Amino acid sequence: MRRYGKHTDEDDIRQRPNPKGNRPRTTIRPKHEDAAEGFVLTVDRGRLTCLVDGRTIHAMKARELGRKAAVVGDRVWIVGDLTGKKDTLARIVRIEERKSVLRRTADDDDPYERVVVANADQLAIVTALADPEPRPRMIDRCLVAAYDAGLEPLLVLTKSDLTSADKILEIYSTFGLNYVVTNREELAAGDAADRVRERLNGRITAFVGHSGVGKTTLVNSLVAEGRQRATGHVNAVTGRGRHTTTSALALPLPGGDGWVIDTPGVRSFGLHHVDPSRVILAFPDLVPGTEGCPRACSHDEQDCALDKWVEDGHADPARLYSLRRLLQTRERREGD
Repeated sequence: MRRYGKHTDEDDIRQRPNPKGNRPRTTIRPKHEDAAEGFVLTVDRGRLTCLVDGRTIHAMKARELGRKAAVVGDRVWIVGDLTGKKDTLARIVRIEERKSVLRRTADDDDPYERVVVANADQLAIVTALADPEPRPRMIDRCLVAAYDAGLEPLLVLTKSDLTSADKILEIYSTFGLNYVVTNREELAAGDAADRVRERLNGRITAFVGHSGVGKTTLVNSLVAEGRQRATGHVNAVTGRGRHTTTSALALPLPGGDGWVIDTPGVRSFGLHHVDPSRVILAFPDLVPGTEGCPRACSHDEQDCALDKWVEDGHADPARLYSLRRLLQTRERREGD
């Protein structure tokens, strides 16, 4: 048998036998026409809890989906055992196109995007007025993420029994941001929950906020009994909350008219994924002042018209300071 040379025939080609003795894997995939539609409630270490026809089932992602992962809020198609019985496991074979995606990064230098929730309509930014102290720049970051994802923001101020909400509202109510103020007595009586629920009906709302701001306590007051989650407390020394919610969870509002998604408390809300030119959209009180800016203004330069806009009293100086801090952080990242 000739092994070398330019002229070869089929006898010179050595074919290795298939060690498994089966046919090559086909690229044709099943259509799964019998798949049932489901809604992802939570994800825990690769196992997804989904709602299918009123039943709660457990499923895992099918291999054919590759690296595409399902997250809380996704509409998915599922095959397999859909009875919801103990020790049964179905497969998610398709993920519907998302109408919105809320993302964040660990910080502005981290390129890894984390999808918080999918298909939400509204972002409830929960902030305590005291214990822990409010952080307006955290609110601004959440507003940037909300506008970038196409979500309507809702500011929820908790613990108004400890201090007045006037200072925060003076900043954020001037440009039409929807807000609700609550306190612990009203939550216990149910009055505050009713006011918040009015803003949530018919929508999928994701709740975000620092640990210890009362986010999960608020969510527990909104949902039916038996669905409440564990809550924590604020450390008296550090002034920070303790993480008790470790994964996002979608919970239905009583009456089936809307969903709330409780997310784990965060220490930071990175915006690495947001285009710097879109950051200004989270500052509606400053946008009119940009009309006098030079072309391609970075809003952090000597000729920026926003300085005059704030000087004339059209916006709070703290808002311009917050905008420029965000932009400077992005510039440092891009210069690395």
